[in-house]
Amino acid sequence: METSHLTALRNKHAGLDARLSDEARRPFPDSTVVARLKKEKLQLKQEIAGLQ
Repeated sequence: METSHLTALRNKHAGLDARLSDEARRPFPDSTVVARLKKEKLQLKQEIAGLQ
């Protein structure tokens, strides 16, 4: 059974993915923003994997 914490982490991960896509579509993506979002997304992915 999936916990609400795990659901929240997955939702946050999906939100970061959307923000990364939005940033990548900009004419001049900010590489520092992209790097920060990727780092946050990876940390969430690792936390999710640890809870499964």
